[in-house]
Amino acid sequence: MNGYMGKILRVDLDARDVKDEPLDAAHARAFVGGSGLAARYAYDLVDAETDPLGPENPLMFMTGPLVGTAMPSAGRCSVCALSPLTGIWGEANTGGFFGPELRFAGYDGLIITGAAPAHEPVWLAVVDGQATLHPATEIWGADCYATQVQVREALGDPKARVACIGEAGENRALMAAVMNDHGRAAGRTGMGAVMGAKNLKAVAVRGRAKVPLADPEGFRALVQEILADGGEDMAAMALQLAGTAGYVDMGLMYGDVPIRYFQQGEWEAAGNLSGVLMAEQFQNRNTACYRCPIACGRETRAPGYGVERVDGPEYETLAALGSLVMLDDLEAVIYAGHLCNVHGLDTISAGCTIALACEMFDREVLTSADTGGLEIRYGDAPVLHRLIEMMARREGFGDVLADGSAALAERFGVPELAVTVNRLEVPMHDPRAFAGMAPVYALSPRGACHMQGDMYGVDTGQGPPFELGVAPGDRFDSSEEKGRVAARQQAWRNLYNAMTLCQFQNPGVERVLGALNSATGWGLAVDDLMTLGRHIVTLKRMLNLRRGLTPADDRLPDLLLQPLEGGTEGAVPDVKALVAGAYAEYGWDPATGRPTPETLEAFQRTQDHCPPRPRFP
Repeated sequence: MNGYMGKILRVDLDARDVKDEPLDAAHARAFVGGSGLAARYAYDLVDAETDPLGPENPLMFMTGPLVGTAMPSAGRCSVCALSPLTGIWGEANTGGFFGPELRFAGYDGLIITGAAPAHEPVWLAVVDGQATLHPATEIWGADCYATQVQVREALGDPKARVACIGEAGENRALMAAVMNDHGRAAGRTGMGAVMGAKNLKAVAVRGRAKVPLADPEGFRALVQEILADGGEDMAAMALQLAGTAGYVDMGLMYGDVPIRYFQQGEWEAAGNLSGVLMAEQFQNRNTACYRCPIACGRETRAPGYGVERVDGPEYETLAALGSLVMLDDLEAVIYAGHLCNVHGLDTISAGCTIALACEMFDREVLTSADTGGLEIRYGDAPVLHRLIEMMARREGFGDVLADGSAALAERFGVPELAVTVNRLEVPMHDPRAFAGMAPVYALSPRGACHMQGDMYGVDTGQGPPFELGVAPGDRFDSSEEKGRVAARQQAWRNLYNAMTLCQFQNPGVERVLGALNSATGWGLAVDDLMTLGRHIVTLKRMLNLRRGLTPADDRLPDLLLQPLEGGTEGAVPDVKALVAGAYAEYGWDPATGRPTPETLEAFQRTQDHCPPRPRFP
């Protein structure tokens, strides 16, 4: 199979058994890789009754056909399972070097079922096509950074790549992340809690295999062309200069940076969180993922807290642990992000849940009697830092917060205050600033997600795929046509998460098509890319319908439908019209939210499709 290593590693922790199986070629052809391929495997393994924290829930690490090749920024890996935070499909995406190294170790993915005994936790080593399970008792309880060091030492290879959990995952905090390559995170939907429930502390990978390509010369020429033109990508250049944190100033102008738990349109002090200021005052150096010419990553420091090396923070972390909780002390925010990395917590869900607690305290829904004596107020850095550690350890009131925003609001009788979609905390892009984000959030397969259709990027002209009917437009447009455009962008990004390619690398549709064809030999046309993306979204939709999702869940939370002053200009998205347009684009029945018979027929044809003869450029 060109573009694939051709093997999946199956790990049964109940039986302490590891074995290879051939990659299902039909699944790969229909759903490509990454989260798309993981969803196809999950479709045969889970049902409405599967407990996300039960041993039967498969935890999958999945790569795609471009991962580990010379394609720029194709160094990602999807970590997938049913989500314990949301109850529906869960997926997280991480960069760094783990995904490519998994391919070099000889595999396209790992599927892990069962659970080790609680008193005998394990870690998994996958080296040059051989997999072994090792006792993890001595490293259980170690933080994410220490774990990576100790596993590499135990393996005797300083170049091994390690994905692991910290205390948050061990304690099954529902927003626990899987961490790799120091502070890289597969952060969203609680994949770290799934890993913790399996008593699996870490996965280490190392190998020397090469990805087979259908047309190596054509692939090499295409890569050189992409690299040569990289200097013309202004969005990529901006990321190189200031990282994702550079978006803070632009986002504030648009009203896209959430403030005071999504309820305030302007806050002058938010400018203190600027990525430019971070670069000037706290940055050590740029960092890059595997074969990435952009190097948007940042290593910073928080000397006031005795920390000379911090991975990040990214924009999402700055907003979630900064403006959302009304904290404008940049160094304190950097340290808060560091604590999340150390303990293995998703910074978005952690920040949102703490901000909700601040709001509930302000409204006297919460009191110090509920929190063990803590006063949880906006802008209080010491309490923010303390709560992060308490959440990771499920200590005191942190045990309540560790279940996420929806559970917190429900516990105290105010479910309408939770800013979540399908129980996943809304990230740091406001749909009142970019209406196209409304259907993206409402229909995202994993709950609210800014990376499954970045309409804020489209409407600011940051590399939209014009050839696929996605073009910049009025950011306040709430028409059905805007909903269609958002659905097309969502399908495109689901394909990105299947290949799997970093979304900051936007070389154009024709070049992405050329890379995929040169790797696999499939001979796809441009229209086939959108078909693949739509079918990946539809497959995840079918999984969620099986889990009980209904059209009533395709909505935004109440607080996001209140007009604000400032950059949003009082605009509120027409969610009904936008979702209707997205339904039409996907071919879903407006009454049931299910794929129509025609859509399912086309979907089935794709699954049954045999790979065509290779057709090279």
